[in-house]
Amino acid sequence: MAKTPEKSLTRREREIMDIIYRRGRATAQEVLDELPDPPSYSAVRALLRLLEERGHVKHAQEGQKYVYAPSVPRSDARKSALAHVVKTFFAGSVDQAVATLLESAESSPTKLSRAELDRLSEIIERAKNEGR
Repeated sequence: MAKTPEKSLTRREREIMDIIYRRGRATAQEVLDELPDPPSYSAVRALLRLLEERGHVKHAQEGQKYVYAPSVPRSDARKSALAHVVKTFFAGSVDQAVATLLESAESSPTKLSRAELDRLSEIIERAKNEGR
């Protein structure tokens, strides 16, 4: 049975996970090649080993290389990361987090479209009807 990943990641671990999620799978060298201000190859291998021990990635051996892939779907990782942000920065208040996102979208060059706002309204209405 797969281990449930620990929630918090360091900045460098998040960068590595972003690369692996974006690529779908990657070797240590491929991760190293895409990291900004990369550490040594040995450091990347050590970080990948730690991420695997903590349940974030798994590996398959292909020849002499280990190829790493996420151990949980990106959608699950998003939910976990978002829950962590809401707990850490908004004291668990979902409404404050959503309000902040919507307010920042108003001043953003990429404002929410009418269709996106309608979709959010539908989600909120469904949650009301389900008693959430």
